[in-house]
Amino acid sequence: MPEVREGPLRILVVEDEVLIALELECLLEDLGHVSVGVAGSSADAIALGRTTLPDVALVDIHLIDGPTGVEVARQLSRDPRVTVVFMTANAKRIPPDFAGALGVIAKPYSERAVAGALDYVAQRRAGHPPSAETLDGFHLAPAAGG
Repeated sequence: MPEVREGPLRILVVEDEVLIALELECLLEDLGHVSVGVAGSSADAIALGRTTLPDVALVDIHLIDGPTGVEVARQLSRDPRVTVVFMTANAKRIPPDFAGALGVIAKPYSERAVAGALDYVAQRRAGHPPSAETLDGFHLAPAAGG
């Protein structure tokens, strides 16, 4: 079980489109969370994930170096302290095992979908049974009950 810490989630944004990454960082701040960094390539994402130890990594599948987000998810989800959530318009590229990710938020995403997904993650990390019924735009991986 990951160490439970009260307060805002620390989030790594893995997104190569600068405007989307900036918009997402502003949204995270508005929701009361903290961005620990933005990575646009798989190498940067894996390195930042290892050095910042985020609570959550929001990972796009198609990055500047190709469709490498799946490998980023596999690497980051090896650490039980990191919850990976895909944010992509390319959901068909997600493997059946979701590469260790908890779920996916489809792009274009809504503020409500991101907020609901992060609330779900926070409840789960705190040991509370989260309600999948309130999820709107966030689809759980089959292994997570989706």
